[in-house]
Amino acid sequence: MAKRKAKQRFTAAEINILKMLWDRGEATLSEAHQAITDRGENVGYTTVQTRLERLVEKGVVKKSATRPATYSAAVEPEDVGGPLLDLLLDRVSGAVPLFAHLIENSSLTADELNEMKR
Repeated sequence: MAKRKAKQRFTAAEINILKMLWDRGEATLSEAHQAITDRGENVGYTTVQTRLERLVEKGVVKKSATRPATYSAAVEPEDVGGPLLDLLLDRVSGAVPLFAHLIENSSLTADELNEMKR
C-alpha cells in the first residue's frame, strides 16, 4: 500500500468501511455491502456505494478499473490514527474525560498506565 498520511476526518461509517477493507484486503461493492451488513449495520446498498466513492475521493480507498470494480484501502490503519483520535477527543470533550474513562473502566496494564502518565 502507498504510504500516505490521511489528514482528513472520517465518519464512524467511513471507519467501518475502512476496517472492513483492512480485514478483507479488497471487496466489490456487493461484497462490501454484505460485509458491512454482516457486521450489524443496517445500511442500503447505494449508501455503501456512496461511502466507498467518498473514500476514493478522499484518497484513502482505491477503486479498480475492472468490472465489477474492487475497492481496497490505500492507507494503513496507523495512517488514520491521528484524525480518529482527534474525532474521539472532540466527541468526549477533551483528553481529561477520555483518560479518566480509560483509567477507571478498562484493563490497562501498569506499563500502559505509566506510559499515559508520561
